[in-house]
Amino acid sequence: MSTMRTVALTKESTKDILENLLKRSPNNYGKFESAVDEILHKVKTEGDSALFAYTKEFDKTEITADTIKVTEEEIKEAYEAVDPALIDVIRKALVNIRSYHEKQRQNSWFTSETNGTMLGQKVTALERVGVYVPGGKAVYPSSVLMNIVPAKVAGVDQIVMTTPPGKDGKVNPSTLVAAKEAGADEIYKVGGALAYGTESIPKVDKIVGPGNIFVALAKKAVYGYVSIDSIAGPSEILVLADDTANPHYVAADLLSQAEHDELASAILVTTSKEFAAKVSEEVDGFVKVLSRKEIIQKSLDNFGYILIAEDMDEAIDAANAIASES
Repeated sequence: MSTMRTVALTKESTKDILENLLKRSPNNYGKFESAVDEILHKVKTEGDSALFAYTKEFDKTEITADTIKVTEEEIKEAYEAVDPALIDVIRKALVNIRSYHEKQRQNSWFTSETNGTMLGQKVTALERVGVYVPGGKAVYPSSVLMNIVPAKVAGVDQIVMTTPPGKDGKVNPSTLVAAKEAGADEIYKVGGALAYGTESIPKVDKIVGPGNIFVALAKKAVYGYVSIDSIAGPSEILVLADDTANPHYVAADLLSQAEHDELASAILVTTSKEFAAKVSEEVDGFVKVLSRKEIIQKSLDNFGYILIAEDMDEAIDAANAIASES
C-alpha cells in the first residue's frame, strides 16, 4: 500500500482538502486547550516545583534548581561533541542571517514643524526576550539562529533560551553550540515558564520560536500578559511540478515538512499520473528508512495528498486555493 493517497483534482476534492487542512488551526483544538490552561496555571502559581514535575512527566528526566541552567562546562562539552564542519556551517549561516536582519533595523527619527511642534518616533529594543526551541528527537540549530540573531541585531539586553532536555537531562549539543554562537545569555533545560517566570527563570517581555500545537495554544493563552511573535499553524508544504521534475527531490521536499509533527501537511500537485506514481514510490522508500517514520506516517495519512490535475492552469488554481505556507 502506498504511503500517500492520490486524488484526481476536482472542485469537490479541493474543497474537502481545504476543510481537512483547516481542522488543524489552533482555534479548533478545544480538547488541548484545557490541558494547556492547567499547565500554565500550575506553573504560574507553583513556579519551579510545577516546572520540575512537568519536566519529569513530559521529558522523562529529573531537573532541579541546581541543574536547570546550562553551565559553561556543558557548553564546552557540546563544542567537543559537534563536528567542526557543522560549527563552520553555523558560523557561515550566522553571517548571512545577521546581514539580512541588519537591513530591517528601524531607527528613531524626529522632526520639527514650522510652528515649533516636534514630532518623532523613538525605537528602543526590549529588555528581555525568551526564545523557545523545540526539543525531543528533532534538532533544529537553524531555529536557534533565526530567533536569537534578530533579537541580538535589535539590541535586546538579555536573551533567554529554553529547550526541553532529552531523557539524559542534557540539551542536544548542536542546539547548545548554535545558541552560544548566536549570543544567548542564558539557556534553561525546560519547555516553558517564560511568560510568568519562576524562582529559577526570569519573566520575559516577549516570547518567540516555533513549536507544536501545545506551544501554539500556550502562546495564544499568554498573549497580552507577554508579547509573542505569532500563533503559527503546523508546518506545511505544497509542491507544484510537471513530469520534468526529479521525483527523488520532490519526495524529499514533501517529507522535510511531514517529519515536523503529526499535524504537518505535505501536498504535491502535478499534471502527470506517471510522475505522481514515481513520487509516491520515492516517498515509500524514504519512509522505510527515516528515523521519524511514525510521525511522517501519521502526518501523511491525515494531511498528505498527491493531486492530479487536468492541466497546469487547474494545478495553479488548486495551489492558489490551498495557499500553503511554503
